[in-house]
Amino acid sequence: MCVTHTVTAGQTATTPFNAAIDTSLPVTYTNPVLPGFYSDPSITKAGEYYYLVSSTFEYFPGIPVFRSKDLVNWEQIGHVIDRPEQLPDGVNIFAVTLRYHDGTFYIITTNVGYGWNFIMKAEDPAGPWSDPIWIDVPHIDPDLFFDDDGRVYVINSAFTLYEIDINTGKVLNETGPIWATEGGRYAEGPHIYKKDGWYYLMAAEGGTEEAHSITIARSHNITGPYYSNPANPIVTHVNRAGQQNPIQGLGHGDMIQTDDGDHWMVFHGYRSVIEGGTHHTLGRETCLAPVSWPAFGWPQVNGNGTITPQMRVPTLPLKPLPPKPVRTVFDKPLGLEWNYVQSPPPNTVHIDTRSKKLVLTGSEFTLGSPHQKGVSFVGRRLQHTHFTARTELQFSPASNNEKAGLTLLNNGTHFDIMVGVDEGVRYAQVMFQFGDISYASEPVALAPGAVVLTIEGTGSEFHFGMEQQGNTTVIDSVSARYLSSETIGGFTGVYVGPYATGNGRPAKSEAHYSWFDYKPVE
Repeated sequence: MCVTHTVTAGQTATTPFNAAIDTSLPVTYTNPVLPGFYSDPSITKAGEYYYLVSSTFEYFPGIPVFRSKDLVNWEQIGHVIDRPEQLPDGVNIFAVTLRYHDGTFYIITTNVGYGWNFIMKAEDPAGPWSDPIWIDVPHIDPDLFFDDDGRVYVINSAFTLYEIDINTGKVLNETGPIWATEGGRYAEGPHIYKKDGWYYLMAAEGGTEEAHSITIARSHNITGPYYSNPANPIVTHVNRAGQQNPIQGLGHGDMIQTDDGDHWMVFHGYRSVIEGGTHHTLGRETCLAPVSWPAFGWPQVNGNGTITPQMRVPTLPLKPLPPKPVRTVFDKPLGLEWNYVQSPPPNTVHIDTRSKKLVLTGSEFTLGSPHQKGVSFVGRRLQHTHFTARTELQFSPASNNEKAGLTLLNNGTHFDIMVGVDEGVRYAQVMFQFGDISYASEPVALAPGAVVLTIEGTGSEFHFGMEQQGNTTVIDSVSARYLSSETIGGFTGVYVGPYATGNGRPAKSEAHYSWFDYKPVE
């Protein structure tokens, strides 16, 4: 039997299982809408703005807050966790739910290993946010749902439902599990919605790798029984329609309704750094897709539950934001895109506004553990597989234990280009650290004065170099897959930024950074 697959003019289809793309339509936006490590997105709406948060794990300040008028262009306005005293024992922030109710913004999340589940609230999403209200609910990924009758519920990754007192966090009653999901491994990320008299319960299943997916069920009663959508999963690329798509691992979504009644979903996915490969370095990134949700029916996401990097769908009126500058000059406090590992190390990272320098003094600690406090590091997310990062460093170490430079960091594994000293001679050296395994390049002697340290990403590789006195030197290179989540584990993405250490004892010498450049390469 001969089967013919027809594609009309202006459409392309790579396989008969893929939805045809009408390339005659204009590209309206690109996925991800928030590139870089912005995972587990959650969304709400208040007034003219939509607000979005994401998980942050070991990084501080934690839980970035974004706002948008069009769901495509997002501006960061603050952090939920920006005071060390909010969570003094440490941070390991898993998935967050953001909701707005009766004039107040709420988040609920899990601080794994440091107290577990809590709620914070604020009148202004830019902050300040409250101290935590701890709730006696186990497991991860709690969702917060305000019902029409005034009751407030939390549901966790075990799909157990709890009614709580929103002001105290006290559990009033417990029911469940209320849904067995579809049997995918590591079911998590529940969210409850109410529409047309139905309670809809959405979940992520399959683990946050290639098998990730989003499923949904519904019930006339919040406590169940819940009946699964016969068309599950509603979002996934773990099928022929999604195979070989540049974005994989779709899952962990949240939905929002616009003022005109349309629905949209945010969720995360990741982009591989090697063509046709599975290694990703940027982390799980926030993507966006339209949702068709007929009355009394099931939601359908972008037609067939897949997305593309270039989306050709109607949007809200777009409100583009001005491009961010390539160069950061250290004449004011660091911008919201910068983070520390755990809370900021006292007195070892600061900005000297008079000299316009970022000053790092190496502590006794080194990068290597996501839970190590006191590391002299500050960085920002990589958001592009092709990029250049550069910084000008003035550093004259007093002893050979003192080092400072520029690093790529992911889940404790770090690749550095550092300045050190040996018998009075300064040098630049590339170092790759995998747990207890380390590699060091041959040192390159430096002339007196400042040196520009460089890291270039070319998709499949990272190149580490230096510039001094008009000369440019590439010292060493490494495959990007060695900093990928598939290689080193964890749930984050690569950061880039200045780093200093005393390697076991506090350093005495200050490292002065004049500026920092981050430039995407098209």
